[in-house]
Amino acid sequence: MPKFVHIDIAADEPERAAEFYEKVFGWTSRKLDGPVPYWLVSPPDDPSALGAGIAKREQAWQSTTPTIEVSSADEYGARIVAEGGTIIRPKALIPGVGYLLTFRDTEGNAFAILEPAADNRFAPPAG
Repeated sequence: MPKFVHIDIAADEPERAAEFYEKVFGWTSRKLDGPVPYWLVSPPDDPSALGAGIAKREQAWQSTTPTIEVSSADEYGARIVAEGGTIIRPKALIPGVGYLLTFRDTEGNAFAILEPAADNRFAPPAG
């Protein structure tokens, strides 16, 4: 079955973007060697987790909008603002799903964070 294996994030300043994700979510980042500057970011405690890459934005249309699961929308919303991000849509309850908050990172990319509800009908089955 096809699945997401990578997310590309366009950034005006890729190094600043990598630092943002390190500070907000505790992810690790590393710059790859090569002709095009590119940073890989990923959760450090789960090697099978979906990772991302950050490259310099070359075209105005380049962006992303994935959703990131968090334990507390309030806590991570505060971290986002503290690190220079902005809230686009404040935390809102989606019944049966959880609390969703949409934000822009330091590079102007739109993302969402989700604090899942205990009875989230869209969560993958356990085990």
